[in-house]
Order: sequence, then structure tokens, then C-alpha cells
Amino acid sequence: QVQLVESGGGLVQAGGSLRLSCAASRSIFSINAMGWYRQAPGKQREVVATITNAGGTNYADSVKGRFTISRDNAKNTVYLQMNSLKPEDTAVYYCATLLRVAPPRPTNWGQGTQVTVSS
Repeated sequence: QVQLVESGGGLVQAGGSLRLSCAASRSIFSINAMGWYRQAPGKQREVVATITNAGGTNYADSVKGRFTISRDNAKNTVYLQMNSLKPEDTAVYYCATLLRVAPPRPTNWGQGTQVTVSS
């Protein structure tokens, strides 16, 4: 079972940027897909972005054009570049390995990293 560790969260003003990283404990080359989820207080966890091992990406409508997911197989790391952040992006962000992307089926989770966007 792969261990995932997220980092890069923090407090940022609206309009700012953050880059989240998800480091895996072993090679992610053979993992079908990876994804980023988020969970705001009182809300269900929702998928933000996914990326397949072929590089195909999908995004939630709410983040399209602002967030970019990428993966570096050599570093066993997946990234989420978040630009033009809004207060409604405030949440705990989780990285996950996915069995499939349509619909996304997570199999392993990281511990999460807090992102707070102030207005």
C-alpha cells in the first residue's frame, strides 16, 4: 500500500496562488491515476482534479482554468497548482491514488493539507 504525504497548504489572500505537492512512498508509474480532493467544513469531500498515468486530466467545473494538476513520475510526486484562489476554495485538500477516473474511485488517501483563502 502506498503512503501519500501532502504539503504546500497555507493561508493566502484571494487572488493568490499555492502549489500543493503529494509525495508517494513508492513509484507512481504503475498507478492508474492520481487525484486531488477537498473537503470544506460541513461539506462532503469532492474531487478537484485527476490525472491518469498517460497524463490525461480532468477538473471540477469550479476550478477549471485556475487549477492545474501534474505528475512527476521520476519524483513520485503529484502537484496541484492553484491560481486565482477564492475564499470558497478554503478546505482541507487530500491526495489520493485512483483505481479509475470515470467516475473517480480512490484507493489510498493522504492525511490532507489545509488551504485557507482570506477575502
